[in-house]
Formats: sequence, C-alpha cells, structure tokens
Amino acid sequence: MAADVYHEGERAAQRRAGLLDQGAFSARAVRAELPEVARTFLVRQPMVVLGAADGAGAMWATLLTGPPGFLRAADARTVAVDARTGPDDPLHDRLTGPAPVGMLAIEPSRHRRMRMNGRAVPTAHGLRVALDQVYSNCPKYIQKRRPHWEPAAPGRPRRSSALTGDQRRWIAAADTFFIATSDREGDADASHRGGDPGFVEAVSPTLLRWPDYAGNAMFNTLGNLEVQPRAGLLFPDWRTGAVLQLTGTARTDWEPARAAAVPGAERLVEFTVTGVVETPGAVPLRWSEPGLSRFNPPVRPRP
Repeated sequence: MAADVYHEGERAAQRRAGLLDQGAFSARAVRAELPEVARTFLVRQPMVVLGAADGAGAMWATLLTGPPGFLRAADARTVAVDARTGPDDPLHDRLTGPAPVGMLAIEPSRHRRMRMNGRAVPTAHGLRVALDQVYSNCPKYIQKRRPHWEPAAPGRPRRSSALTGDQRRWIAAADTFFIATSDREGDADASHRGGDPGFVEAVSPTLLRWPDYAGNAMFNTLGNLEVQPRAGLLFPDWRTGAVLQLTGTARTDWEPARAAAVPGAERLVEFTVTGVVETPGAVPLRWSEPGLSRFNPPVRPRP
C-alpha cells in the first residue's frame, strides 16, 4: 500500500538514490484527510505557498497571505483559502477556474510544515481545495522567523526572461526558497528548500544550481522532475514583502563526484530560467531576522 502513493517518477528517483525502503516507510505519513492536529495547525497560519501551472503549462509558485483563519479546513478533505492572487500574478488567470494545485503551509517560528495537494476551484473569497494528499514533512532546513504585518499596496511587477544582477545577488543571499513541480498528469506539488545563505548558486542570468540535502526519501519534487521538467521557484524577501517568481525547467544531476564537491549535497539540481517576475511589496507580511537551522550544511566559498 505504501508504494501506491508514489508515481513512476518518484519511485525512479528513490531507486536512483538507493532509498526505496526508506521511501516506503515515509509513505505511511500520506493520507487523504486532515487529522485534527493538522486543522489546528492550518488555522494559525498567516501564509501558504501555492504551486500550479499557468494557462500555457509553465509552472509557478506564489504566496497567499491573510490573518490567521484565512486558511482552514472546511471539512476533513477540503481546505478553504480566503485569499486571491493579485491581478499581475502569473497564476491569477489560471486560478479563476478549476486547477490542480500543490500547497505548502509552513510555520518558520516553530519549524513546522505541511503539504497539501489537490484540486482548487474559485470561490467568492478565494479558493476551495479538494485534497488528494496531505502529509507533514521533517523540520530540517527551516530557518526560524517570526512574522508581523505591514500592510501596503504591491508595487508594479518587473518581468523579464533572465535575471538581473540585483536578482542574482538576492538569490545568492537567500536561505529559503519554494519550488513548484508537477507529475506527468499535471498534479501539482509545492515544496520548501532551505540552507545557509549562499546555498543557491546563481551561475548565470539564466542558470541556478543548488544542493539536494538528505530528507525523508519521498522524492516528491525530484520524482516529478524525472517525468516533467517544468518547475517554478519563489524567493521571498522576508524584510520587505517583495517576491521573486521564476519559471523554467529543472534537472537533477545524479553524478556522485559533482555532489561530493558541495558540503552536504547528496545530488545537485540545476534550474534553467525562462521567465522572471519581481513584485515589490507583494505581500504584507514581514519577518524577523533568521535563526538558521542547525541542520544546514556549511556553504563552501565559491572561487
């Protein structure tokens, strides 16, 4: 039964990593209904990361925010989100109709996160998501932060097909980002990546690289990339509320020798940028300076 929660790409990634047995063990955490502890967790959160494909099939990740209670369980298999993307968000038009979505609720102050994948339909207040999968992830690599509110109108988004120098410096200083992927059938997923500042390398205006650290062996993200390379990244600016959204394609580099050159890496992931949207003041949340996770591997200075 455990293997049934995984699709062919996830099982292929587990085999390549030699972790099929550990993946089968982790599969026991996956369910279709929200337990009571999950409902309590959701109603406390002021933000949720959402991943989906736009109308052209490009993957994007976006951030929805609201006062605690904006995200809640409508019933055991349905989540209500009382928030909408802004009109300039890459997913705005797609979410005006039914769409497969992946969601990640994350609480940096308590090192907790929960993934929810399902089917979203628009409502008068935001979205209603019928759940297919619900599961918690381990707290590794989450940087501790506490939120506060500074409401303001979002600035005008800046769009391009490549990263500017300032955007590359933003990424190079990041300790957290979020990634949206999907399987061959279009079922979406949203996940978290964290590490010490510098763990993501902006190799060029159109190429990023980061280490894949030890996790729960489910390989949801890398398994999706085995069968569908489209991906979307979201880099939040925790101090200003700005967000940097990227879309493109990603591939896993399974070569052990190259991973061995990066502290803590079990493999590397490369992302090719095809679209960039930077929105100043996109969300009204601001966060404290981070307490970096003790699990973060060191970042070796690059030549």
